[in-house]
Amino acid sequence: MKHVIIGTAGHIDHGKTTLIKAITGRNTDRLKEEQERGISIELGFTYFDLPSGQRAGIIDVPGHEKFIKNMLAGVIGIDIVLLVIAADEGVMPQTLEHLHILDILGTKKGFIVLTKSDLVDDEWIELVEEDIRLEVMGTFLEDSPIVRVSSVTREGIDEVINLIERYAEELEEKDINDTPRLPVDRVFSISGFGTVVTGTLLSGKLTVGDEVQIFPGNKKARIRTIQVHDKDTETAYGGQRVAINLAGLKKEDIERGHTIAPVDSMKDTMMLDVKLKLLKSLDRYIENRTRLRLYLGTKEVLCRVVLLDKDQLGPGEEAYAQLRLEEEVVAKRGDKFVVRFYSPMFTIGGGEVLEPNPKKKKRFDDRAIKELKIKERGTSTDIIEKIVEENSQNFPTTKEIAVLTAMLEQNVKEEVNKLKEDGKVISFQLTNDLHIIHKNYFDIIVEQILEELNDYHKKYPLRVGMPKEELRSKLLKNAKTRVAESFFALLLEKGYIEQKLENICVKGFQVEFSPEQLEIRNEILNRFDNNPFIPPKKEDLETINSKNKDEVYEVFTTLINNGDIVKLNEDVYIGKKAYDRALEILKEHLSKNSSITTGDYRDLLNTNRRVAIALLEYFDKIKITKRVRDFRVINK
Repeated sequence: MKHVIIGTAGHIDHGKTTLIKAITGRNTDRLKEEQERGISIELGFTYFDLPSGQRAGIIDVPGHEKFIKNMLAGVIGIDIVLLVIAADEGVMPQTLEHLHILDILGTKKGFIVLTKSDLVDDEWIELVEEDIRLEVMGTFLEDSPIVRVSSVTREGIDEVINLIERYAEELEEKDINDTPRLPVDRVFSISGFGTVVTGTLLSGKLTVGDEVQIFPGNKKARIRTIQVHDKDTETAYGGQRVAINLAGLKKEDIERGHTIAPVDSMKDTMMLDVKLKLLKSLDRYIENRTRLRLYLGTKEVLCRVVLLDKDQLGPGEEAYAQLRLEEEVVAKRGDKFVVRFYSPMFTIGGGEVLEPNPKKKKRFDDRAIKELKIKERGTSTDIIEKIVEENSQNFPTTKEIAVLTAMLEQNVKEEVNKLKEDGKVISFQLTNDLHIIHKNYFDIIVEQILEELNDYHKKYPLRVGMPKEELRSKLLKNAKTRVAESFFALLLEKGYIEQKLENICVKGFQVEFSPEQLEIRNEILNRFDNNPFIPPKKEDLETINSKNKDEVYEVFTTLINNGDIVKLNEDVYIGKKAYDRALEILKEHLSKNSSITTGDYRDLLNTNRRVAIALLEYFDKIKITKRVRDFRVINK
């Protein structure tokens, strides 16, 4: 079912609130000051039923220039706009500013309501209508109807309602399968219930019991109750005006400008990459690093605009820019925004968010400009590919990409599958996480790894390979150890490398001993075989070739890496055959006895205490045994 939000716009005292009362029978001015002064200060909300029976929400925005911040907080999420112009005054400054704001925000549907038509004659109204047609030329209201209305006599009210219904039928349904986002426009507390927030749910759905997060920030809450049009409901859908009672949150923990969304579904940012356009009617240029007021969702924040492809920006011109913010915000690619001068405050333009979580960009960087063009014009698949390419060195997961793009993870996975089919990305699974890297990065990193390994083989020809952790710290420093392990497993599967114990080598690499080195190898193994359970110490091996101790240690290291000798700790090494026999003896004993002491094991092996302790501690480390006081038992 479609959900419709109608909004008013226009100059102060042009009859917006009175028009809504004539349509709905309700006064949207809640504040005592508003009712006494006869002007709207805050946003007003109500609803009414269309002739078809469909219920529509209405937002009444203030028309005074001092309250434009409040107006901007209200127009987010509006489907149909009624631009209200009083027949006795015609187009006024706030009429135009509101019109420009709506146009910047991408409003598609609406029409013009000429109020107070009973106060002027037909000739005057025709002149006003001609003026209106000139002013709305080139905007989304260029060809829209103008309805003459009197909220006092009710002339034209039925026509307004019928037009709303016609436009409502043409609206597309909101995507309820997208990430739910609720920009907060009002916060209050109710005795006995706690904190309540209101806003227009832009997409997705929120359900009673859902855990949500308050962005920016990390405060979390649970949805206790939901109301839509003053009625309790279990679920609110994109396109509805909602009031949410949040459990576990104080009123001071949340304010207008915050966004409510699922936990960890978005990422706070201090920068935005945007396409910025200035109004044609502007009478000045803006320079690089101009300080502006940014209006995004329901939030107002100060920022500096860094022009990326121009030295300055003039009336009606567009530019790629990076907004450096003075407070954190959250956004989604495609979100519309408005900018106003810091002082004096008036609207100068706006645009669209191209990247909500960018890296700092340099001006006139051709590659950066090219990436922004892709993000501006590309499909979802193109954009996901670019995000993956930018973040490949961090081996992002589909969940992390979903947070960066404010998309549902399932939607990200669908786009990733398309990219995999086209051979543009590589993926590998680690427990429940699917990690994605771009094929370009994969090719580069594989080339670097093979080059590093070949250099290592030349430098250490007797070593079976480079220690895995050393390779990770050199070339995959942004990848966690377990992620790097999985990536190496992928390279192993694809036939680029081989793994020998904890060492990595190029596919097909073999250690080749010189005749002298072969003699050293055989002598080392003989010494470990002669008295297997009382093995020589590392320093005892120096006597094999006292003139070239380094050569001896190099061959010894090769035997360890090959698995011919097992390193129990920094001081104790044992031959592989002796190690296997020692493990067999331990298991035989524990199959008949519940435990074993160090002394028992020493006697069984006919060794010394130093070797017995080293073996038992090694077995503890690899989870074969477990120490319980002075005993060892099988680790189950």
